[in-house]
Amino acid sequence: MTDPKLLGPWVRRFLMEHLVSERNLALNTQRSYRDTLRLLLPFAATTAGKSIDRLEVLDLSSDRIRDFLLSLEGKRKCGVATRNQRLAAIHSLARFIGLHSPEHIQWCGELENIPVKKAPRPLVTYLEKNEMDALLAAPDQKTEQGRRDEVVLLFLYNTGARADEVAHVQVGDLSLGRSPRYEGSSTLIRGKGNKQRRCPLWSRTAAMLSEMVNGRGPMEHVFLNRRGQPLTRFGVHTLVERHAATVVKAIPSVAKKRVSPHTIRHTTATHLLRAGVDINTIRAWLGHVSLSTTNIYAEVDLEMKAQALAHCEIKNAKVKKPWRENAGLMAFLQAL
Repeated sequence: MTDPKLLGPWVRRFLMEHLVSERNLALNTQRSYRDTLRLLLPFAATTAGKSIDRLEVLDLSSDRIRDFLLSLEGKRKCGVATRNQRLAAIHSLARFIGLHSPEHIQWCGELENIPVKKAPRPLVTYLEKNEMDALLAAPDQKTEQGRRDEVVLLFLYNTGARADEVAHVQVGDLSLGRSPRYEGSSTLIRGKGNKQRRCPLWSRTAAMLSEMVNGRGPMEHVFLNRRGQPLTRFGVHTLVERHAATVVKAIPSVAKKRVSPHTIRHTTATHLLRAGVDINTIRAWLGHVSLSTTNIYAEVDLEMKAQALAHCEIKNAKVKKPWRENAGLMAFLQAL
């Protein structure tokens, strides 16, 4: 019988049973949790003076976890968001062990009491309409790769999809209307946590996709690289960054922004909001679970309105004398 004090069997059960069978987490989340343990276990073994296979559950003390988090920020130069992401994985492991091993409930509580660190909210970077139009026009239409790149950029802007979501779209996910107008066209997007959503497609997007996937099977990926293999999320990132570099020459303002697939996602949301689309529709469009996540775009819109209001401010208006300095009024009040 496996010793319940040993950490190794719990880690295997956590990764193979809990994350996959019980919670059915997305593959990227599973890999993130795995990578956290690949960093944590050697650190714990070194500081405890044991081999990794002989580590016990209690060797992951709250003090040792805090030291590990400090090393992430100090030695590995990780940001606060990464530090909190690693801590979330540790919290999940502790809850799993505590749930199945009553003798470790106190230990679980001690680890769960380690708080996440407050991180500054990053600024939302998005492209203005002329910048986005320039990016869409950047690919060379005379080449096959350029035409594919244009479709990828247009699909990103149309759907607001993440790079990984774009990479996994299959031909069978597309529902394209009849030419020439392609009305009612849409695509299935598989998001985080295996959640699915339908996103409408513009006529231009649908027409270009129809031409690209003509004659291909429903299980094939829509976007392929030059070797005919499925485009990866890293390939999508590289594609966007390559064309953003060419846009800088024509529009210098783009140089001040880090343009990525997520920047285009922010751009989609911001432009939808400017067009009068309600925030809940945008939440569904982007596949956000919580409306609070989508509210960052409402805050961006408020900033834009504040800037517009500042341009309308009346300058050099005559300042009236404050009521506190109105001696006649003060004397009147004191006499009452």
